[in-house]
Amino acid sequence: MKKTAKLLRSTAIGTLLTLAMPSAAIAGGVDAGTLIENTAQATYETADGTQTVDSNTVTIRVDELLDVTVASLDSGPIATRPGTDVLTFEITNTGNGPEAFTLTANPAVAGNDFDATVDGIAVDTNGNGVYDDGIDQILTGPETTDVLDPDATLTVFVLVTVPATAVDTDTSEVELIAEAVTGTGAPGTTFAGAGESGSDAIVGASGADDSDNGALLVGITTVELVKSAVVTDQFGGSAPVPGATITYTISAIVEGSGSVDSLVVTDAFPVGTTYVTSSLALDGGSLTDASGDDAGEATATGISVDLGTVAGGTTQNITFDVKIDE
Repeated sequence: MKKTAKLLRSTAIGTLLTLAMPSAAIAGGVDAGTLIENTAQATYETADGTQTVDSNTVTIRVDELLDVTVASLDSGPIATRPGTDVLTFEITNTGNGPEAFTLTANPAVAGNDFDATVDGIAVDTNGNGVYDDGIDQILTGPETTDVLDPDATLTVFVLVTVPATAVDTDTSEVELIAEAVTGTGAPGTTFAGAGESGSDAIVGASGADDSDNGALLVGITTVELVKSAVVTDQFGGSAPVPGATITYTISAIVEGSGSVDSLVVTDAFPVGTTYVTSSLALDGGSLTDASGDDAGEATATGISVDLGTVAGGTTQNITFDVKIDE
């Protein structure tokens, strides 16, 4: 048997150390700072038997990718009117390392009918998805989130004021921008040693910043009451003499793109007249005088009709009769 070594096979053995790896990492892949270690091994036979030799171990530390997404959580434009309102967004750390993000709300979006005033940016402290004044944390400038782990999300609220000059059907958008605190730039930009566990921080495909817009739609609804009267006397004419009947019509005109709630119309009987029992009607349909039977009620002093929620662009007509006292 020859004493020269005969190489039989060579195998490579790699060991991946996944320190603090989340159970379902979907963002930047392997966590930043993870050590990837690899050692090659060869076995061969000599006259002395099977021999094994290891290579040196190559260790590579995974760099940190800086990536983020911003998404509006509102299902569509928020119906609003002059005054304060809230837009809701979600920030997701799609990088592979822990990172904080600076937030900027920009109300001056091209194409706006009006620009809202940004009153602040708040974090959903109690996690219920709804802004709670006095509970949710208001960020102070520069508005910066806490450090988010890879794949972690954060709900934030942009607090705005709609100006008094906004009119019905006006629209406006507010842009929320998130930027990695470590840095932003073209994909591939490197911040040496700025990543997790001393790794480099590398700007990912997002540029380490992202933005999305929330929208506002003004729906200003107004109510106008128009009252008219028709006199019918007992002689077949229209003279307002004792014994004549006055038919009053009250038109509730609701204008605008929104709606009004709990609309109630009341009217007192004029002095010198007496209500004609069971004459109360809504849009031509009779109403009872009793309370609770329907939308209408007639008392000793006047009538009341509860119209409830009424959409803009509609008119409802209430009629009733009184007789001039003889």
